[in-house]
Amino acid sequence: MRRVDSNEGRLGARGWVRAGGYNLERYLYLLHRVTGLGLILYGLLHLTATTVFRIQGQGVWEATMSFLDAPWFKAGEYVLLVAFVFHALNGLRLTLQELGFGLSKPKPPVYPYPDALCQARPLTLVVLAVIVIVCALFLFDFLWGGW
Repeated sequence: MRRVDSNEGRLGARGWVRAGGYNLERYLYLLHRVTGLGLILYGLLHLTATTVFRIQGQGVWEATMSFLDAPWFKAGEYVLLVAFVFHALNGLRLTLQELGFGLSKPKPPVYPYPDALCQARPLTLVVLAVIVIVCALFLFDFLWGGW
């Protein structure tokens, strides 16, 4: 009789990100979750900074704003922009996919489930996200003089 190890098949935190031959759809799912949590965290921090520090008086508000004017916070704003654009476009893709737009005619579910359109959709999202992010960075940096 074979003894079963209680840790067999458990990959830990490593398995959450890279547990085998995942396709692009799985990584988009993971990135959608991470960006969603990051945007929620940013929203909470933003509300805290704009309410609590402003209530404490003009001096505290100006000190906080001068601290947040540092270059690493500017880089964080660019990361926030990228996260927002990705999350919005991926959410749009998921909504359209859920509603059935752009899907091919249903086929019998015979393994290995060939559907070239489903495989092209995530790649289209990535290309579209890169185009939107580059355009947004161009607008903010060169046309409007930065943040």
